Amino acid sequence: MAEISHFEYGWITPALSYALSVLGSALGLICAIRIRTARSAGQRAWWGTLAAWAIGGTAIWTMHFMAMLGFAVQGTRIRYDVPITVASAMIAVIAVGIGLAIVGTGRFSAVRLLAGGLFTGAGVAAMHYTGMAAMRLNGRIDYDTTRVVLSVVIAVVAATVALWLAMTVRRGLAIVGSALLMGVAVNGMHFTGMSAMSVHPHAGQGEVSGAGVSTLLVPIILAVVFGVVGLVYALLAAPTAEDRAAAAYFDDLRGQEPAEASPPPPDPVGLRARSTLGQPGAPFPSRRGNPPR
Repeated sequence: MAEISHFEYGWITPALSYALSVLGSALGLICAIRIRTARSAGQRAWWGTLAAWAIGGTAIWTMHFMAMLGFAVQGTRIRYDVPITVASAMIAVIAVGIGLAIVGTGRFSAVRLLAGGLFTGAGVAAMHYTGMAAMRLNGRIDYDTTRVVLSVVIAVVAATVALWLAMTVRRGLAIVGSALLMGVAVNGMHFTGMSAMSVHPHAGQGEVSGAGVSTLLVPIILAVVFGVVGLVYALLAAPTAEDRAAAAYFDDLRGQEPAEASPPPPDPVGLRARSTLGQPGAPFPSRRGNPPR
């Protein structure tokens, strides 16, 4: 059995993978808040898609690939099948999107939460092992059944907690704490699944086909950067609940009828009766009365 290293570059790759999972989770939770405040089905679908991309694409799949940068097997190079790698990313995004649709459609309940968590967790586990199936190396890969089952259980529990947080968290500090917790769960599932893996090298050194890590790294980094920037821009450009409330308030003010004219102020010294002074031809009043004719 070949020697396996999960931390080829030390703690750089796990630290980056955890940071990506926290970032994606935070953005996904913020998008999930917009799902709950959306006024139409189109808006809910839009924010649900962004939340699925943030959690499934950034917090889960990109974290998985970043952690795989530190994975090495002694005596063989590692390559990746590109179509299967892309398929694993799509599985993660679609699974999270369907899970959000299950819990976010209709009245939120425990049954919906459990169904969404089960489906999403199974999809996250499928993403992980599909990504591992995309790996090409000079050896045979085996898995320990007990640890595989444990990783799937962790994925289901983590997905259920993530969906519950997506439907309940509202405040900024709670979002940060929830994202930190989700990052721990996602990384725990990944490294539990990786610990179930063993490699038995082939006798001969055959040619390993597929794309290298350096080939995939640049497009994945660009996808993450543009994806995060797009999510942040969408969040900043969309009106908040406070913005909508203020707009509705001013619309109400514009729709009101003009107020009735207020009564004139009191005129104790009779200045209003002398308003004809400014008119042409008006006689100048005198305290002595009018002169005799």
